[in-house]
Amino acid sequence: MVAALHVHSTISTGSLNLDQLAERAERLGLDAVVLSENFVLRYEYGVLPLRGLLKRAVALPSVLDYGIDRYLTDVAAAQVRHPRTLLIPGVEVAPHYYWTGSLLERHLTMHNSQRNFLVLGLPRPEDYAGLPVTGNPASYRFGWETALNLTPTLLLIPAGWLWQRRRYRIGRVGELRYTVVTRRRVPAAVLTGLALLLLINAWPFSQPVFSSYDERLGYQPYQTFIEAVTARGGLVVWSMPEARDFHRYSFGPLGEVTVKTEPYADALMLTTGYHGFGGVYQDTRSVTKPGGNWDQTLALYLTGQRTMPPFVFGEIAFHTPGEAGIELDQVLTVLWVREQTPAGVIEALRTGRMYAVGQYRREFGLRLDEFLVECEAGARRARSGETLDPKKAKDLAVRISVSATDRGAHPITVTIIRSGQVIARLAGQTPFAQSVADIDLPLGQSMFYRVDVQGEGGEILSNPIFVRPVMAVENGQQQ
Repeated sequence: MVAALHVHSTISTGSLNLDQLAERAERLGLDAVVLSENFVLRYEYGVLPLRGLLKRAVALPSVLDYGIDRYLTDVAAAQVRHPRTLLIPGVEVAPHYYWTGSLLERHLTMHNSQRNFLVLGLPRPEDYAGLPVTGNPASYRFGWETALNLTPTLLLIPAGWLWQRRRYRIGRVGELRYTVVTRRRVPAAVLTGLALLLLINAWPFSQPVFSSYDERLGYQPYQTFIEAVTARGGLVVWSMPEARDFHRYSFGPLGEVTVKTEPYADALMLTTGYHGFGGVYQDTRSVTKPGGNWDQTLALYLTGQRTMPPFVFGEIAFHTPGEAGIELDQVLTVLWVREQTPAGVIEALRTGRMYAVGQYRREFGLRLDEFLVECEAGARRARSGETLDPKKAKDLAVRISVSATDRGAHPITVTIIRSGQVIARLAGQTPFAQSVADIDLPLGQSMFYRVDVQGEGGEILSNPIFVRPVMAVENGQQQ
């Protein structure tokens, strides 16, 4: 099944509605469109000491503004109208951003507004409602900050006392005595106004889980988000971890505001529990190189330091046809599904039964028709995302088959990687089919195999196949 993953519609920041996306996908021969609508795009900055009053807020179209229930309902309705293309709802989320510098000092910077996750597999509106994201009020909480924000109400006590207090003074006019009663209502009104002003400044009394003015949090907000999604049964993917975002906006006499997100490839090593990451997309990438961050993280899984391996996804990040030369089918995720349903797609994504492909020529693309590791002359084998137990066998071989969508002959280079090390680099042309025996096996170690295919028309990154330790041979006998 061929899917375009990370697609936006007019529900958030895309230019095509759901019907137009489905029709375009069908014309391009896609089987599924995995939507990644922006969950929330609300940003604000406040000036001390009155951040609630002296603030600027910016909001862009998002699922939270559109309505979560309405979004899921609209996708389901569009699916009925377009039964030949699966439409799978998901969201793109930047859980946290933070500010440094000062607008008054003319060097204000907002960080990490594009440090994103893709979230899939959450079918119910309530699954999204409380996700811990800055800008999502449903996730805000009451704590000691709330008590502090409510302290201005204490000013109402002296204000009430001053309002009620009466001061008596005896006056005389000749022989006539009279009593003058005065009240301090002006100070009482001032205190009441000050209390109301401070309460308005503190609204809403609930606070984000993580402050947008705290630059010391590192990956803590992101780990918290991962755990929240997985606790709901969802699938969470680091989106385009080496993409860079940088913009400057002029605010006249107040100077410029910088909005930037640095590449975050280290997230693969510094967070846990996520299901994968974007490894093929139209930007500079290095984490998928042999021995890079991806291989290092997979090694942690093999040694039991991670409970789940991260799989690679292809991301198109599609908003508008032709924008930056992007078309819906230029980066794909090709899946081996057990059933052609949204649940079947999510299950394949979750278990790594897929590969990522970039196709950069309109004439043709590359396809990984077969990738498996086998032993005992093919009697036992495993595919992407699966684990092979060779038991006593040592005749491990990697079988690969690559073709072009136009069925033509095109030059390619196939690199076979075992546990971060290149064990073979093969040059050929499509259609390509070869079985490579791994004759220099490390004994007593768990391993993983993956392949990288490069060609003039595009590239392919497979997901890993895991292999349990091969036993050593002693005295001519396999132990």
